Amino acid sequence: MSQQLKDIKVKVEAAKTETVSLYEAQKKIHPRSVSGLFNNWRILFVLGTQLVYFVLPWLQWNGRQAVLFDLVNRKFYLFGLTIWPQDFVYLAALLMCSAFGLFAWTTIAGRLWCGYSCPQTVYTEIMIWIEQWVEGDRNKRLKLDKEPMSLRKFRLRFTTHSLMIVFSLITGFTLVGYFTPMLDLIAALPTFNYGSWEIFWMFFYAGFTYLFAAHMREQVCKYMCPYARFQSAMFDEDTLIISYDEKRGEPRGARKKGQEHANLGDCVNCSICVQVCPVGIDIRDGLQYECIGCAACIDACDDVMIKVGSPKGLIRYTTEAALEGKYPESEFWSRLKRPRVVMYLLVLSIIFVAAITSLAMRKPFKVDIIKDRASLVRETDAGWLENSYNLRIINVSDQEQRFRISVEGMPGIKLITDRKDIVIKAAENGQVDVRVQADPQYATKGSHPIYFKIESLTDGATVAEKSSFIGE
Repeated sequence: MSQQLKDIKVKVEAAKTETVSLYEAQKKIHPRSVSGLFNNWRILFVLGTQLVYFVLPWLQWNGRQAVLFDLVNRKFYLFGLTIWPQDFVYLAALLMCSAFGLFAWTTIAGRLWCGYSCPQTVYTEIMIWIEQWVEGDRNKRLKLDKEPMSLRKFRLRFTTHSLMIVFSLITGFTLVGYFTPMLDLIAALPTFNYGSWEIFWMFFYAGFTYLFAAHMREQVCKYMCPYARFQSAMFDEDTLIISYDEKRGEPRGARKKGQEHANLGDCVNCSICVQVCPVGIDIRDGLQYECIGCAACIDACDDVMIKVGSPKGLIRYTTEAALEGKYPESEFWSRLKRPRVVMYLLVLSIIFVAAITSLAMRKPFKVDIIKDRASLVRETDAGWLENSYNLRIINVSDQEQRFRISVEGMPGIKLITDRKDIVIKAAENGQVDVRVQADPQYATKGSHPIYFKIESLTDGATVAEKSSFIGE
Protein backbone atom coordinates (compact mmCIF):
# COMPACT_ATOMS: atom_id res chain seq x y z
CA MET A 1 0.00 0.00 0.00
CA SER A 2 2.79 2.38 0.92
CA GLN A 3 4.54 1.62 -2.38
CA GLN A 4 1.36 2.55 -4.28
CA LEU A 5 1.20 5.85 -2.41
CA LYS A 6 4.80 6.54 -3.29
CA ASP A 7 4.11 5.83 -6.98
CA ILE A 8 1.11 8.16 -6.94
CA LYS A 9 3.16 10.87 -5.26
CA VAL A 10 5.88 10.53 -7.89
CA LYS A 11 3.31 10.86 -10.70
CA VAL A 12 1.77 13.95 -9.07
CA GLU A 13 5.17 15.61 -8.74
CA ALA A 14 5.98 14.77 -12.35
CA ALA A 15 2.67 16.28 -13.47
CA LYS A 16 3.45 19.50 -11.59
CA THR A 17 6.80 19.92 -13.37
CA GLU A 18 5.54 18.99 -16.84
CA THR A 19 6.30 21.63 -19.45
CA VAL A 20 3.66 22.30 -22.11
CA SER A 21 4.89 23.88 -25.34
CA LEU A 22 2.69 26.59 -26.82
CA TYR A 23 4.26 26.18 -30.26
CA GLU A 24 3.99 23.37 -32.73
CA ALA A 25 7.30 21.72 -33.53
CA GLN A 26 8.14 22.17 -37.20
CA LYS A 27 8.18 19.02 -39.25
CA LYS A 28 9.65 19.41 -42.70
CA ILE A 29 7.03 18.75 -45.33
CA HIS A 30 8.01 17.04 -48.56
CA PRO A 31 5.00 17.44 -50.87
CA ARG A 32 4.39 14.59 -53.24
CA SER A 33 4.57 15.38 -56.96
CA VAL A 34 1.22 15.74 -58.63
CA SER A 35 0.02 16.31 -62.17
CA GLY A 36 -3.21 17.70 -63.47
CA LEU A 37 -5.03 20.81 -64.64
CA PHE A 38 -4.43 22.93 -61.55
CA ASN A 39 -0.80 21.88 -61.27
CA ASN A 40 -0.31 23.05 -64.85
CA TRP A 41 -1.83 26.40 -63.92
CA ARG A 42 0.52 26.68 -60.92
CA ILE A 43 3.55 25.97 -63.13
CA LEU A 44 2.32 28.58 -65.61
CA PHE A 45 1.96 31.22 -62.90
CA VAL A 46 5.35 30.41 -61.37
CA LEU A 47 7.09 30.71 -64.72
CA GLY A 48 5.04 33.76 -65.74
CA THR A 49 5.67 35.76 -62.58
CA GLN A 50 9.39 35.00 -62.62
CA LEU A 51 9.66 35.82 -66.32
CA VAL A 52 8.16 39.25 -65.66
CA TYR A 53 10.29 39.81 -62.54
CA PHE A 54 13.62 38.87 -64.13
CA VAL A 55 13.05 40.37 -67.60
CA LEU A 56 11.56 43.81 -66.80
CA PRO A 57 14.82 45.39 -65.52
CA TRP A 58 16.54 44.49 -68.79
CA LEU A 59 14.04 46.24 -71.07
CA GLN A 60 15.10 49.60 -72.54
CA TRP A 61 12.89 52.53 -73.49
CA ASN A 62 14.13 55.63 -75.35
CA GLY A 63 17.70 55.14 -74.19
CA ARG A 64 16.91 54.36 -70.54
CA GLN A 65 15.66 51.44 -68.49
CA ALA A 66 11.96 50.91 -69.15
CA VAL A 67 11.03 50.22 -65.50
CA LEU A 68 13.22 52.07 -63.02
CA PHE A 69 12.49 53.50 -59.58
CA ASP A 70 15.14 56.22 -59.36
CA LEU A 71 14.94 57.17 -55.69
CA VAL A 72 18.05 59.38 -55.85
CA ASN A 73 16.51 61.68 -58.46
CA ARG A 74 12.96 61.06 -57.18
CA LYS A 75 11.63 59.79 -60.49
CA PHE A 76 9.85 56.54 -61.31
CA TYR A 77 9.94 55.38 -64.91
CA LEU A 78 7.25 53.03 -66.22
CA PHE A 79 7.96 52.72 -69.93
CA GLY A 80 6.75 56.06 -71.40
CA LEU A 81 5.34 57.30 -68.09
CA THR A 82 7.44 59.30 -65.63
CA ILE A 83 6.13 59.59 -62.07
CA TRP A 84 7.35 62.53 -59.99
CA PRO A 85 6.89 63.14 -56.25
CA GLN A 86 3.89 65.35 -57.10
CA ASP A 87 2.27 62.31 -58.74
CA PHE A 88 2.35 60.05 -55.69
CA VAL A 89 -1.43 60.27 -55.56
CA TYR A 90 -1.22 57.58 -58.26
CA LEU A 91 0.74 55.38 -55.86
CA ALA A 92 -2.07 55.81 -53.34
CA ALA A 93 -4.57 54.86 -56.05
CA LEU A 94 -2.49 51.79 -56.92
CA LEU A 95 -2.40 50.67 -53.29
CA MET A 96 -6.15 51.18 -52.90
CA CYS A 97 -6.83 49.25 -56.09
CA SER A 98 -4.62 46.42 -54.86
CA ALA A 99 -6.39 46.34 -51.48
CA PHE A 100 -9.95 46.41 -52.80
CA GLY A 101 -9.01 44.04 -55.61
CA LEU A 102 -7.70 41.57 -53.04
CA PHE A 103 -10.85 42.01 -50.91
CA ALA A 104 -13.13 41.42 -53.88
CA TRP A 105 -11.11 38.45 -55.16
CA THR A 106 -11.01 36.83 -51.73
CA THR A 107 -14.76 37.21 -51.29
CA ILE A 108 -15.35 35.62 -54.70
CA ALA A 109 -12.69 32.90 -54.90
CA GLY A 110 -10.89 32.62 -51.57
CA ARG A 111 -7.10 32.34 -51.44
CA LEU A 112 -6.31 31.72 -55.10
CA TRP A 113 -3.72 34.51 -54.90
CA CYS A 114 -1.90 32.56 -52.21
CA GLY A 115 -2.01 29.30 -54.11
CA TYR A 116 -0.80 30.57 -57.47
CA SER A 117 0.89 34.00 -57.40
CA CYS A 118 2.07 34.89 -53.89
CA PRO A 119 5.89 35.32 -53.87
CA GLN A 120 6.14 33.00 -50.86
CA THR A 121 4.28 30.27 -52.74
CA VAL A 122 6.19 30.87 -55.97
CA TYR A 123 9.64 30.83 -54.35
CA THR A 124 8.76 27.82 -52.20
CA GLU A 125 7.65 25.95 -55.31
CA ILE A 126 10.97 26.77 -57.00
CA MET A 127 12.91 25.53 -53.98
CA ILE A 128 10.91 22.28 -54.01
CA TRP A 129 11.73 21.86 -57.70
CA ILE A 130 15.44 22.22 -56.83
CA GLU A 131 15.09 19.57 -54.10
CA GLN A 132 13.32 17.18 -56.46
CA TRP A 133 15.93 17.69 -59.17
CA VAL A 134 18.89 17.04 -56.84
CA GLU A 135 17.53 14.65 -54.19
CA GLY A 136 14.74 12.83 -56.00
CA ASP A 137 11.04 12.29 -55.37
CA ARG A 138 9.22 12.50 -52.04
CA ASN A 139 10.09 8.99 -50.86
CA LYS A 140 13.78 9.49 -51.59
CA ARG A 141 13.81 12.81 -49.73
CA LEU A 142 12.06 11.29 -46.70
CA LYS A 143 14.53 8.44 -46.70
CA LEU A 144 17.43 10.90 -46.99
CA ASP A 145 16.14 12.82 -43.94
CA LYS A 146 16.27 9.66 -41.82
CA GLU A 147 19.75 8.65 -42.93
CA PRO A 148 22.72 9.52 -40.71
CA MET A 149 25.09 12.10 -42.11
CA SER A 150 27.38 10.61 -44.74
CA LEU A 151 29.46 11.84 -47.64
CA ARG A 152 26.58 11.16 -50.05
CA LYS A 153 24.02 12.97 -47.89
CA PHE A 154 26.36 15.91 -47.37
CA ARG A 155 26.98 16.13 -51.14
CA LEU A 156 23.26 16.11 -51.95
CA ARG A 157 22.33 18.64 -49.28
CA PHE A 158 25.28 20.89 -50.14
CA THR A 159 24.31 20.86 -53.82
CA THR A 160 20.65 21.54 -53.02
CA HIS A 161 21.27 24.47 -50.74
CA SER A 162 24.02 25.89 -52.94
CA LEU A 163 21.56 26.09 -55.82
CA MET A 164 18.95 27.62 -53.52
CA ILE A 165 21.42 30.26 -52.34
CA VAL A 166 22.46 31.06 -55.92
CA PHE A 167 18.80 31.50 -56.92
CA SER A 168 18.19 33.69 -53.86
CA LEU A 169 21.19 35.88 -54.71
CA ILE A 170 19.92 36.29 -58.27
CA THR A 171 16.52 37.42 -56.95
CA GLY A 172 18.22 39.93 -54.63
CA PHE A 173 20.44 41.22 -57.45
CA THR A 174 17.39 41.61 -59.70
CA LEU A 175 15.48 43.52 -57.02
CA VAL A 176 18.26 46.12 -56.82
CA GLY A 177 18.10 46.32 -60.63
CA TYR A 178 14.71 48.02 -60.29
CA PHE A 179 16.32 50.89 -58.34
CA THR A 180 19.80 51.06 -59.91
CA PRO A 181 20.03 50.62 -63.70
CA MET A 182 20.64 46.95 -64.43
CA LEU A 183 23.33 47.68 -67.02
CA ASP A 184 25.26 49.68 -64.39
CA LEU A 185 24.96 46.79 -61.92
CA ILE A 186 26.32 44.32 -64.48
CA ALA A 187 29.20 46.66 -65.38
CA ALA A 188 30.17 46.91 -61.69
CA LEU A 189 29.84 43.17 -61.04
CA PRO A 190 33.47 42.14 -61.79
CA THR A 191 34.81 44.54 -59.14
CA PHE A 192 31.69 44.44 -56.94
CA ASN A 193 31.86 48.22 -56.86
CA TYR A 194 28.44 48.82 -55.34
CA GLY A 195 27.12 51.29 -52.82
CA SER A 196 26.40 50.24 -49.25
CA TRP A 197 22.63 50.35 -49.73
CA GLU A 198 22.83 48.31 -52.91
CA ILE A 199 24.85 45.62 -51.14
CA PHE A 200 22.51 45.69 -48.16
CA TRP A 201 19.36 45.15 -50.20
CA MET A 202 20.94 42.46 -52.40
CA PHE A 203 21.80 40.30 -49.41
CA PHE A 204 18.76 41.31 -47.34
CA TYR A 205 16.27 40.20 -50.00
CA ALA A 206 18.34 37.16 -50.94
CA GLY A 207 18.68 36.14 -47.29
CA PHE A 208 14.97 36.31 -46.58
CA THR A 209 14.15 34.56 -49.84
CA TYR A 210 16.38 31.68 -48.78
CA LEU A 211 15.11 31.70 -45.18
CA PHE A 212 11.40 31.84 -46.02
CA ALA A 213 11.30 29.64 -49.14
CA ALA A 214 14.01 27.08 -48.36
CA HIS A 215 13.51 26.63 -44.62
CA MET A 216 10.35 28.16 -43.12
CA ARG A 217 8.03 27.55 -46.09
CA GLU A 218 4.51 26.76 -44.82
CA GLN A 219 5.39 28.27 -41.40
CA VAL A 220 5.31 31.71 -43.05
CA CYS A 221 1.80 31.09 -44.37
CA LYS A 222 0.53 29.58 -41.12
CA TYR A 223 2.05 31.90 -38.53
CA MET A 224 3.47 35.04 -40.11
CA CYS A 225 1.15 36.03 -42.97
CA PRO A 226 -1.63 38.36 -41.73
CA TYR A 227 -3.78 37.50 -44.74
CA ALA A 228 -4.38 34.02 -43.35
CA ARG A 229 -5.80 35.59 -40.20
CA PHE A 230 -8.18 38.19 -41.57
CA GLN A 231 -9.40 36.25 -44.61
CA SER A 232 -12.33 34.90 -42.59
CA ALA A 233 -13.73 38.44 -42.45
CA MET A 234 -14.15 38.33 -46.24
CA PHE A 235 -15.38 34.74 -46.58
CA ASP A 236 -19.06 33.89 -46.69
CA GLU A 237 -21.06 30.81 -47.63
CA ASP A 238 -20.90 31.77 -51.33
CA THR A 239 -17.09 32.08 -51.47
CA LEU A 240 -15.45 29.57 -53.81
CA ILE A 241 -13.20 27.32 -51.72
CA ILE A 242 -11.60 23.89 -51.94
CA SER A 243 -13.91 21.44 -50.19
CA TYR A 244 -14.17 17.73 -49.51
CA ASP A 245 -17.61 16.31 -50.28
CA GLU A 246 -18.19 14.50 -47.00
CA LYS A 247 -21.62 13.20 -47.97
CA ARG A 248 -20.17 11.46 -50.98
CA GLY A 249 -16.85 10.40 -49.47
CA GLU A 250 -17.84 8.98 -46.08
CA PRO A 251 -17.43 6.42 -44.68
CA ARG A 252 -13.91 5.99 -46.00
CA GLY A 253 -12.36 2.69 -46.89
CA ALA A 254 -10.08 0.88 -49.31
CA ARG A 255 -11.54 -1.05 -52.22
CA LYS A 256 -10.50 -2.60 -55.50
CA LYS A 257 -11.35 -1.14 -58.88
CA GLY A 258 -14.79 -2.22 -60.04
CA GLN A 259 -15.64 -3.87 -56.71
CA GLU A 260 -18.91 -2.79 -55.13
CA HIS A 261 -18.89 -1.53 -51.56
CA ALA A 262 -22.38 -0.37 -50.69
CA ASN A 263 -21.39 0.53 -47.16
CA LEU A 264 -18.44 2.74 -48.18
CA GLY A 265 -18.18 6.22 -49.65
CA ASP A 266 -15.97 7.21 -52.58
CA CYS A 267 -12.97 8.15 -50.42
CA VAL A 268 -10.53 5.22 -50.43
CA ASN A 269 -8.56 6.75 -47.54
CA CYS A 270 -5.31 6.74 -49.53
CA SER A 271 -4.17 10.01 -47.87
CA ILE A 272 -2.56 11.20 -51.12
CA CYS A 273 -4.45 14.50 -50.72
CA VAL A 274 -2.46 15.03 -47.52
CA GLN A 275 0.85 13.96 -49.08
CA VAL A 276 0.59 16.53 -51.90
CA CYS A 277 -0.46 19.42 -49.63
CA PRO A 278 2.35 22.01 -49.34
CA VAL A 279 1.14 23.07 -45.87
CA GLY A 280 0.52 19.51 -44.63
CA ILE A 281 -3.19 19.72 -43.79
CA ASP A 282 -5.94 17.18 -44.38
CA ILE A 283 -8.62 18.88 -46.48
CA ARG A 284 -11.07 16.20 -45.33
CA ASP A 285 -11.14 17.87 -41.90
CA GLY A 286 -12.96 20.84 -43.40
CA LEU A 287 -11.94 24.40 -44.28
CA GLN A 288 -8.79 25.48 -42.41
CA TYR A 289 -7.08 28.83 -42.36
CA GLU A 290 -3.80 27.15 -43.39
CA CYS A 291 -5.26 26.14 -46.78
CA ILE A 292 -3.74 28.33 -49.51
CA GLY A 293 -6.12 27.16 -52.24
CA CYS A 294 -3.45 25.63 -54.48
CA ALA A 295 -5.74 22.74 -55.54
CA ALA A 296 -2.96 20.13 -55.41
CA CYS A 297 -5.37 17.90 -53.48
CA ILE A 298 -7.95 18.23 -56.26
CA ASP A 299 -5.53 16.99 -58.91
CA ALA A 300 -4.39 14.13 -56.66
CA CYS A 301 -7.91 13.04 -55.72
CA ASP A 302 -9.19 13.23 -59.29
CA ASP A 303 -6.34 10.97 -60.38
CA VAL A 304 -7.24 8.43 -57.69
CA MET A 305 -10.94 8.59 -58.57
CA ILE A 306 -10.12 7.78 -62.20
CA LYS A 307 -8.05 4.78 -61.12
CA VAL A 308 -10.78 3.33 -58.88
CA GLY A 309 -13.52 4.05 -61.41
CA SER A 310 -15.37 6.76 -59.46
CA PRO A 311 -16.45 10.21 -60.69
CA LYS A 312 -14.01 13.07 -60.25
CA GLY A 313 -14.79 15.97 -57.94
CA LEU A 314 -14.74 14.33 -54.52
CA ILE A 315 -12.48 17.27 -53.64
CA ARG A 316 -13.29 20.32 -55.73
CA TYR A 317 -13.73 24.05 -55.90
CA THR A 318 -17.22 24.80 -54.62
CA THR A 319 -19.05 26.96 -52.08
CA GLU A 320 -20.25 26.07 -48.63
CA ALA A 321 -23.85 26.82 -49.58
CA ALA A 322 -23.67 24.66 -52.73
CA LEU A 323 -22.10 21.81 -50.76
CA GLU A 324 -24.99 21.96 -48.31
CA GLY A 325 -27.45 21.78 -51.20
CA LYS A 326 -28.84 25.31 -50.94
CA TYR A 327 -28.41 25.78 -54.68
CA PRO A 328 -26.78 23.91 -57.59
CA GLU A 329 -23.07 24.57 -58.16
CA SER A 330 -23.91 25.80 -61.65
CA GLU A 331 -25.53 28.87 -60.05
CA PHE A 332 -22.25 30.06 -58.57
CA TRP A 333 -21.89 32.89 -61.10
CA SER A 334 -25.30 34.28 -60.22
CA ARG A 335 -24.16 34.59 -56.59
CA LEU A 336 -21.57 37.20 -57.60
CA LYS A 337 -24.31 39.85 -57.41
CA ARG A 338 -24.39 39.77 -53.62
CA PRO A 339 -23.92 43.19 -51.90
CA ARG A 340 -20.42 42.59 -50.53
CA VAL A 341 -18.98 41.75 -53.94
CA VAL A 342 -20.86 44.57 -55.66
CA MET A 343 -19.59 47.16 -53.16
CA TYR A 344 -15.97 45.99 -53.43
CA LEU A 345 -16.09 46.04 -57.22
CA LEU A 346 -17.87 49.40 -57.29
CA VAL A 347 -15.24 51.09 -55.09
CA LEU A 348 -12.47 49.40 -57.08
CA SER A 349 -13.97 50.59 -60.38
CA ILE A 350 -14.35 54.18 -59.16
CA ILE A 351 -10.74 54.40 -57.98
CA PHE A 352 -9.41 52.70 -61.12
CA VAL A 353 -11.42 54.85 -63.55
CA ALA A 354 -10.51 58.04 -61.66
CA ALA A 355 -6.80 57.17 -61.74
CA ILE A 356 -6.80 56.23 -65.43
CA THR A 357 -8.79 59.35 -66.35
CA SER A 358 -6.40 61.53 -64.38
CA LEU A 359 -3.41 59.92 -66.10
CA ALA A 360 -4.99 60.36 -69.52
CA MET A 361 -5.70 64.06 -68.86
CA ARG A 362 -2.33 64.74 -67.24
CA LYS A 363 -0.37 67.55 -68.87
CA PRO A 364 3.07 66.62 -70.26
CA PHE A 365 4.66 69.17 -67.91
CA LYS A 366 4.14 70.71 -64.48
CA VAL A 367 4.82 74.20 -63.21
CA ASP A 368 5.72 75.52 -59.75
CA ILE A 369 5.84 79.28 -59.14
CA ILE A 370 7.83 80.75 -56.27
CA LYS A 371 7.59 84.45 -55.55
CA ASP A 372 10.75 86.29 -54.53
CA ARG A 373 10.09 87.07 -50.85
CA ALA A 374 13.26 89.11 -50.44
CA SER A 375 11.96 91.88 -52.72
CA LEU A 376 8.18 91.90 -52.88
CA VAL A 377 7.81 95.01 -55.02
CA ARG A 378 10.08 97.67 -56.45
CA GLU A 379 9.65 100.65 -58.77
CA THR A 380 11.38 100.72 -62.16
CA ASP A 381 13.00 103.74 -63.77
CA ALA A 382 9.88 104.11 -65.92
CA GLY A 383 7.69 104.33 -62.83
CA TRP A 384 6.13 100.89 -63.14
CA LEU A 385 5.89 98.39 -60.29
CA GLU A 386 7.84 95.15 -60.58
CA ASN A 387 7.64 91.73 -58.84
CA SER A 388 10.16 88.91 -59.26
CA TYR A 389 9.30 85.20 -59.63
CA ASN A 390 11.04 81.88 -60.09
CA LEU A 391 9.29 79.40 -62.38
CA ARG A 392 10.18 75.72 -62.12
CA ILE A 393 9.03 73.73 -65.17
CA ILE A 394 9.05 69.94 -64.94
CA ASN A 395 8.98 67.99 -68.20
CA VAL A 396 7.17 64.74 -67.30
CA SER A 397 7.11 63.43 -70.87
CA ASP A 398 9.69 61.20 -72.56
CA GLN A 399 10.66 63.80 -75.19
CA GLU A 400 12.43 67.16 -75.19
CA GLN A 401 10.06 70.13 -75.00
CA ARG A 402 10.32 73.82 -75.83
CA PHE A 403 8.26 76.28 -73.75
CA ARG A 404 7.11 79.89 -73.98
CA ILE A 405 5.93 81.95 -70.99
CA SER A 406 3.43 84.82 -70.88
CA VAL A 407 1.46 86.56 -68.14
CA GLU A 408 -2.04 88.08 -67.89
CA GLY A 409 -4.40 89.39 -65.26
CA MET A 410 -4.06 93.18 -65.34
CA PRO A 411 -4.20 95.74 -68.17
CA GLY A 412 -0.83 96.33 -69.78
CA ILE A 413 0.99 93.77 -67.62
CA LYS A 414 4.42 92.82 -69.01
CA LEU A 415 6.74 89.84 -68.58
CA ILE A 416 10.48 90.48 -68.56
CA THR A 417 12.86 87.53 -68.99
CA ASP A 418 16.25 86.83 -70.50
CA ARG A 419 15.03 83.58 -72.07
CA LYS A 420 12.42 83.81 -74.76
CA ASP A 421 12.10 80.05 -75.31
CA ILE A 422 12.97 77.48 -72.68
CA VAL A 423 14.19 74.02 -73.71
CA ILE A 424 13.93 71.19 -71.17
CA LYS A 425 15.01 67.63 -71.85
CA ALA A 426 12.81 64.58 -71.28
CA ALA A 427 12.10 63.83 -67.61
CA GLU A 428 14.13 66.84 -66.53
CA ASN A 429 13.26 70.18 -64.95
CA GLY A 430 14.45 73.72 -65.39
CA GLN A 431 14.17 77.02 -63.54
CA VAL A 432 13.48 80.42 -65.09
CA ASP A 433 13.74 83.78 -63.32
CA VAL A 434 11.18 86.30 -64.58
CA ARG A 435 10.04 89.79 -63.66
CA VAL A 436 6.50 91.08 -64.01
CA GLN A 437 5.79 94.79 -64.43
CA ALA A 438 2.41 96.51 -64.00
CA ASP A 439 1.07 100.04 -64.27
CA PRO A 440 0.72 101.58 -60.77
CA GLN A 441 -2.78 102.84 -61.56
CA TYR A 442 -3.92 99.23 -61.80
CA ALA A 443 -1.49 97.68 -59.35
CA THR A 444 -2.89 99.43 -56.31
CA LYS A 445 -1.89 98.58 -52.76
CA GLY A 446 -2.44 94.96 -51.86
CA SER A 447 -2.40 91.62 -53.69
CA HIS A 448 -3.74 91.19 -57.22
CA PRO A 449 -4.31 87.81 -58.92
CA ILE A 450 -2.30 87.17 -62.06
CA TYR A 451 -1.85 84.07 -64.25
CA PHE A 452 1.30 82.72 -65.80
CA LYS A 453 0.62 80.95 -69.07
CA ILE A 454 3.20 78.29 -69.97
CA GLU A 455 2.78 76.89 -73.48
CA SER A 456 4.59 73.89 -74.90
CA LEU A 457 5.67 74.67 -78.44
CA THR A 458 6.32 70.95 -78.96
CA ASP A 459 2.82 69.57 -78.54
CA GLY A 460 0.68 72.68 -77.93
CA ALA A 461 -0.26 71.86 -74.33
CA THR A 462 -0.86 74.88 -72.09
CA VAL A 463 -0.81 75.26 -68.31
CA ALA A 464 -2.10 78.37 -66.52
CA GLU A 465 -0.82 78.82 -62.96
CA LYS A 466 -2.26 81.40 -60.59
CA SER A 467 0.00 83.70 -58.60
CA SER A 468 -0.24 87.19 -57.10
CA PHE A 469 1.20 90.62 -57.85
CA ILE A 470 1.94 92.91 -54.92
CA GLY A 471 1.16 96.58 -55.53
CA GLU A 472 1.72 99.68 -53.40
